[in-house]
Amino acid sequence: VTMPVSKTSFAVAESDLPFEEDILRNPYSIKSWQRLIDHKLKSKAPKVAVNLVYERAVRELPGSYKLWYNYLKIRRTQVRRRCITDLMFEETNNAFERALVFLNKMPRIWLDYCQFLMDQRKITRTRRTFDRALAALPITQHNRIWPLYLKFVCSHSVQETAIRVYRRYVKVMPEDAEMYIDYLKSIDRLDEAATRLAELVNQEDFVSKNGKSNHQLWHELCDLISQNPDKVKSLPVEAIIRGGLRRFSDQLGQLWCSLADYFIRSAHFEKARDIYEEAIQTVTTVRDFGQVFDAYAQFEESMISAKMETIAEMGATEEEDLDLELRLARFEHLMDRRPLLLNSVLLRQNPHNVHEWHKRVQLYEGKPKDIIGTYTEAVQTVDIKLATGKPHTLWVSFARFYEENSQLPETRIIFEKAVKVPYKNVDDLATVWCEYSEMELRHENFDRALQVIQRATAMPARKAAYHDDSEAVQNRVFRSLKLWLMYVYADLEESLGTFQSTKAVYQRILDLRIATPQLIMNYAIFLEEHNYFEEAFKAYERGVAYVRFMRRPLNS
Repeated sequence: VTMPVSKTSFAVAESDLPFEEDILRNPYSIKSWQRLIDHKLKSKAPKVAVNLVYERAVRELPGSYKLWYNYLKIRRTQVRRRCITDLMFEETNNAFERALVFLNKMPRIWLDYCQFLMDQRKITRTRRTFDRALAALPITQHNRIWPLYLKFVCSHSVQETAIRVYRRYVKVMPEDAEMYIDYLKSIDRLDEAATRLAELVNQEDFVSKNGKSNHQLWHELCDLISQNPDKVKSLPVEAIIRGGLRRFSDQLGQLWCSLADYFIRSAHFEKARDIYEEAIQTVTTVRDFGQVFDAYAQFEESMISAKMETIAEMGATEEEDLDLELRLARFEHLMDRRPLLLNSVLLRQNPHNVHEWHKRVQLYEGKPKDIIGTYTEAVQTVDIKLATGKPHTLWVSFARFYEENSQLPETRIIFEKAVKVPYKNVDDLATVWCEYSEMELRHENFDRALQVIQRATAMPARKAAYHDDSEAVQNRVFRSLKLWLMYVYADLEESLGTFQSTKAVYQRILDLRIATPQLIMNYAIFLEEHNYFEEAFKAYERGVAYVRFMRRPLNS
């Protein structure tokens, strides 16, 4: 059976009759329509015939997603290799528009339509279609539209449009603000990029999708605003970087360098130099100091090189020669200060480090005023309980400095202050007393030396056990072996005192039960030399009893 073909009808092939009859019986069955379409495709029917069947199908079932999707897919396939000015492109666009009348909640249709328009290079129409898609779809499905929308606006050089689209996007997806910042950097809109980045670092609950910590974002912000002072105008750069310095006290070197770099790029060289000086006077780690000092030295070298190039090109004048000499002197002074500045960093890190104070004194060699100032600051700063090293050596070295400069009254004043310090160990105080006495001996003040030792070993008003740490060391030093067993006291008495005074010293050592076998033998020999054999024998007997007492078990 053949049917006449007119403008509004189509010819039905004999092989199509079973399918057509099925459609007549079930006009609202998707399967019936799909069987006819599949038959047309297998029989390689003309494109127009296939499209007419689809048109009939979607007219009967306008809400069928499956039919519309397959129809639009075939339409796109038919124009794949055609010129974008072909009328079939516009027919396909019209098909998409008709589909969206019924399927405007289907994101897949919107995406295919937008991609199809992007392929046609219809920029304005594509943008408006994306906006219509966002308006039609629920917000829970916007995440499917935005990636393609952003790809579209970034693929064209209409920067203002892209920025406005991104602003809308970050309102919905604030966690993707870093992507917007990266785009702003790529188009050299650094002022807004810095503003957005500053907002991120101030959000304590912000979690970077790129895995960056808040500290890394701070450094990124500081690098951005310091390296582009002519483009970033909306932010107070110095206040922001100093805020980072207060906030991240463990890694300050890079932040200080960023702040100085900002002033260098702004041609404020004196201000940059002030920043470097402030930095090396405040950093507390060797790593930060190394970063800042190296940057400072490089800055001074570049200033010298620039000046020399200017002189070479323009010719030298007296004023320019003086300026160059000043810069060279400043650079040389900076390099000479490096050991002292590094020592200051270590002391800021631990002001109770005795060894670093001694090194600081050595660095001031040949500068008496600075040495005195350093010793004074050291003995006032070092906390005995927190000290690393032996704090009494500071007092001893301080006194020796005055002694080496023939200022004995000042030396005695230092020692007098030193013996009143509450040291942690009794042995430290005993060492100070011994040094005090030895100083008097070196200057042949024998009576003073003897008086010093007598003061050290005098019985305190309040007795205390030698190992009782709760008592001050001044109340326990009279039992110190260093004072009694070293050559000082006994030798002083043997050389300067009488037989009776020397004997009294030995007897007191025995009474305190701090004698050693060697000292007991020295006492006996001393008595024998003076023909006190009976006393010598008693000394031996007392020594034997004392040694037995020392070897007795503690639990007895």
